[in-house]
Amino acid sequence: MSLPDEIRTFIRAHRDDYTRLLQDWVRDATLSGQEAAHQAKIRDLYQSLGLDTDYWEVDIAALRDNPLFNSHRQDFTGSPNVVGTWKGSGGGRSLILNGHVDVVPEGDHAQWEQPPYSGEILDGCLYGRGVTDMKGGNMASFIAVSTLKSLGVKLKGDVILQSVIEEEAGGAGTLAALERGYRADAALIPEPSEQMIFPRQQGSRWFRLRVVGIKAHGGTRYEGVSALEKAMSVLEALQELEKRRNDELEDPLYDGVPIPLPINVGRIAGGDWPSSVPDEITLEGRVGVGPGETVGDAQRDVESALAALAERDSWFGEHPVDIEWFGACWQPGGIATDDPLLDMLSTAYREVHGESPRIQASPWGTDGGLMTQYGIPALVFGPGITRLAHFPNEHIRLDDVFDVAEIIALTVLRWCGHDE
Repeated sequence: MSLPDEIRTFIRAHRDDYTRLLQDWVRDATLSGQEAAHQAKIRDLYQSLGLDTDYWEVDIAALRDNPLFNSHRQDFTGSPNVVGTWKGSGGGRSLILNGHVDVVPEGDHAQWEQPPYSGEILDGCLYGRGVTDMKGGNMASFIAVSTLKSLGVKLKGDVILQSVIEEEAGGAGTLAALERGYRADAALIPEPSEQMIFPRQQGSRWFRLRVVGIKAHGGTRYEGVSALEKAMSVLEALQELEKRRNDELEDPLYDGVPIPLPINVGRIAGGDWPSSVPDEITLEGRVGVGPGETVGDAQRDVESALAALAERDSWFGEHPVDIEWFGACWQPGGIATDDPLLDMLSTAYREVHGESPRIQASPWGTDGGLMTQYGIPALVFGPGITRLAHFPNEHIRLDDVFDVAEIIALTVLRWCGHDE
């Protein structure tokens, strides 16, 4: 039996064990600040595989001065990182398999047909918050490494298996791992991509806009200046900027994405009385950052568009929009389309599925952007339907998890090389 056949046979033979393990992972409510118990399990699993295992709480003070650091937290107590390294014999390429364990809040439980952390299996799908984003992908990476180790494969290059915190809030866990010295020739991140390969990953940056007016009685509103009406002009300017930025984008990998670089306003607040003209409106949102630009480039585009409002409306000349860049920031990232990792992953996909993979750019950011900033080419490929991430009734097809595990195992085998 060939080694690829052995890999497939082993994964199928141990499918039930891995499924139960994934159920256990999903039942851990690993919200930000609550990851420690789960990460201790991961540490023990890495050690059981014979990986050189590093388990540590991230020192926020050591990251604060890093320009790539973003977090709303004051410390990372209760949120350890875990990294397991499989040292190769030498002469091969190294690979990071990176995945985050933090999950977003489950939202209104009434919208869930199953309890959010049930791990229930229905019609071949496993349900629970975080199973798509991204414990199913983490499991695929773990299965790949576990399978190769169990089969006695001797890799030449190192594999660095990472279970990190804080991806949902800007990537502090991956940044801490990078700063701790965990680098490689490339990185594969099994975020939910529906088994599409994403060589490009959009970045994004949060903004807060303050639009002012003049308060007046609602009965004589013409004596005031409505900050809400002025905010409508701001929204129009942002929509125009979004269109221009996307019209200027020339990247065929974004052809299947309706709005490659969105500008979204997700929160609006203002006014203090129904019978008063509002004198202040706050808009909070995010601007998408393309792989070919920096976060600073995108910020300057937004700032210029808002400054140009004064040319249309003198009000903005005297009362410019106040802009604050705050909160989360995801760096854009990616890998060259002729990179050998992309070719090897595509080949493995064809072997498993009998057809070529779809290749496009991701509509959201991942920790791959941080990898790119450190000179590590990164791509995204994982199980799970993108639109189910963060949604009620989040679930994943178990078949997809095991298909991706097989594809990752084949890719690791060829990327790192192995002793015959």
